[in-house]
Amino acid sequence: MIPKALSNDTMQGFSRTLAELEWLVLVLVLLYFVLPLGEIRDQWQLVVAAGLYSLFIISFRYSRLLTTETRWKLAVETWVTTLFISWCAYQTGGTESPLINLYILVIIFCALTLGKTITLLEFGLIAALYFYLGHATYYQSGILSLQLSEVMILFAPFLLVGYITTLLAADLQRATDHLTEISNTDELTGLKNRRAFNTTLNTEISKASRYKRPFAILMIDADNLKPVNDKFGHEAGDKLIKTIARVIRESVREVDLVARYGGDEFVVLMSESSRSNAGVVAERVRRAVENTSFSVSGERIHSTVSIGIASFPTDTPNGEEMLAIADKQLYTCKSMGKNVISPLAESA
Repeated sequence: MIPKALSNDTMQGFSRTLAELEWLVLVLVLLYFVLPLGEIRDQWQLVVAAGLYSLFIISFRYSRLLTTETRWKLAVETWVTTLFISWCAYQTGGTESPLINLYILVIIFCALTLGKTITLLEFGLIAALYFYLGHATYYQSGILSLQLSEVMILFAPFLLVGYITTLLAADLQRATDHLTEISNTDELTGLKNRRAFNTTLNTEISKASRYKRPFAILMIDADNLKPVNDKFGHEAGDKLIKTIARVIRESVREVDLVARYGGDEFVVLMSESSRSNAGVVAERVRRAVENTSFSVSGERIHSTVSIGIASFPTDTPNGEEMLAIADKQLYTCKSMGKNVISPLAESA
């Protein structure tokens, strides 16, 4: 199943593919008209239909009246394409026309790009049109059950193509989602990584700007990772990082994004939070880490963290500047003796 929200680049790619499909359908219909491939019921009606379909493609796709690509916009284009194919098939032999196989192109496109709901709607439209086209050929006999069975057998390949392609699309989507999750997750802690955080930050800035809502960033750094690594080894250092990650996650809201920003540095994005609220949470995180320890080779290891804070829009409306401010405040905390939070939060 295709996810509900698709990136603009993805939708643009789908749109370009559909444009190629539309022109391919038109070219194949014109080739059928030019080459002596079979009898045409009314040549002028076929030419007029091709002309109208060309105008539809040009006006709907290139006039820029609809600049935002959505799945439903693409669905409308596939429905018009399906109606065009049906009319051309009607003019060239109904269900016995070679052009009837153009339905397969539409089915495959929908199943691979537009999701299960739109594919089912498309398939229902194609099924209704196919049975309508076959009405004159197969329902003239009085033995209705026999003729209906014949139509269903002839329609079976379309059904199988739709079913298999839908399964393939679901498998591809699961694989894509899995790869995306892996690429956005820090392997050691299970938190989001820097790339995922930066993507979410850009989204949060757009949302906060639109709705005039504040949010804050906590930049958190472990104070004693290097001494732990030097004394107990990197395995103990990894355990320290995982412990701090767990404590941070447990100390903030479920809706807050916690990410490992690199090395022993973590970052928290707190949506709809003022700088003063962020200061309260930062102090809670600092105390929680300070009061947490774990054992390595029979010796208890304690840690502390320093925390810098930046807020939107109080400090800056720019994402990169927010990170820079939070990072600067973090190192101010380090210079103050560590195990403290940003002075900006304390004074808010």
